[in-house]
Amino acid sequence: MLDLSNFKRFRKWETLFIIHPERIDEKNQILDKIRDIVSSKEGEILKINEWGMRKLAYPIQKKRQGYYILIEFSGLVSLPKDLEEFFRIDERILRFIIVKLEDSFKKEKEEAVYG
Repeated sequence: MLDLSNFKRFRKWETLFIIHPERIDEKNQILDKIRDIVSSKEGEILKINEWGMRKLAYPIQKKRQGYYILIEFSGLVSLPKDLEEFFRIDERILRFIIVKLEDSFKKEKEEAVYG
């Protein structure tokens, strides 16, 4: 019989979030916090793509612009819940979305593609 008690399931996601335009100077602190959350779930950040300041499709909190960042990451299946909790609580984040890219993720496969 196969013992699944120590089995850990990893997945791959991406998140796009918008930083409040007056809080861009705190961008590195936000990214550090995201790195901490990801590493706490045995994950890793695969790519960070800063889109920069862009016009919003509609005003959010009376702001018409925001700083967009796209991050691709992997980790345990419980990781998005923790990341979502951070995004909801942090007033520097205007909007966010987390999308699952792969249902089953193996680090070795990813390293072969990027490394």
